[in-house]
Amino acid sequence: MYHTWMRYFTPGPVHHRLGLVCLGVGLQHGRLPVVGPRTLDHHVAVVVTAGGGWYRSADGRRTPVAAPALLWLTPGVPHHYGADPATGWDESFVDFTGPAAATYTELGYIEPDRPVVPLADAAPARAAIGRIARAARPGNPLLEVETAAAVHELLVALRRGRADTDADGDPVLTGLARDAFQPLSVAEHAARHGMTPAELRAAVRRAAGCSPKDYLLTVRLGRAKELLAATELPVASVARRVGYDDPAYFSRLFTRRVGLAPVRFREQQGRAVHGGWSDRVPDPEHPPTLTGDSV
Repeated sequence: MYHTWMRYFTPGPVHHRLGLVCLGVGLQHGRLPVVGPRTLDHHVAVVVTAGGGWYRSADGRRTPVAAPALLWLTPGVPHHYGADPATGWDESFVDFTGPAAATYTELGYIEPDRPVVPLADAAPARAAIGRIARAARPGNPLLEVETAAAVHELLVALRRGRADTDADGDPVLTGLARDAFQPLSVAEHAARHGMTPAELRAAVRRAAGCSPKDYLLTVRLGRAKELLAATELPVASVARRVGYDDPAYFSRLFTRRVGLAPVRFREQQGRAVHGGWSDRVPDPEHPPTLTGDSV
């Protein structure tokens, strides 16, 4: 015995330009029928929140599935899976496609080579799928845009919910961000983490989808933007504070990555911040307001 609910959508060409579009959503539980063997032309994220079963890849290998877990069904890859016939499982799924899927794959959010991913917490992903299900109500004029936005949210929730991800953030990225403004080479950063440079590059690529140098540059330029926008420090001082002794080199690097020279960025974004720029993340339940304690 099993129960199933599903809806399928056909977004138009203009919606595909959003980067990702949702093609369908489903909520199912019980002793579900076996799926496949089959091959799809789009992505599906299957989130198993209770029970267990199995997944068989194209080479015949059978992998146990125990909730909470994620199954990645990727375009052109044969797959075959099913719930335990005695106990069944609870699942929710989202079908999606779009050019942004390739970028999410490059960044490690979608893992074609890892079709079964253990999850530490499936609740945020299930909540994102629930928003897609609610958006599927008849006559919703925002259907395509609302569901597309939720697919982006779902991919982030699945990435954060992996069993091999620390809820407080990746320790390697945290360490790099902490030391980003110091004049350290990649080898020296690696040594601080007890790694070889190759191991550090692999860890950062896995966690952030880029090289250590690119990650450090992102952190440095983010801080440089804050200093340019919120202070009157000369550009040379900003450069030194984010780790560059040569202000001309910093300006060239900033201009190439941001698309604006530091001085031009300050002209557009600069504002006086009395009391300084706060590093404290606002509480989303009690954000700063004109009537709050920040007045």
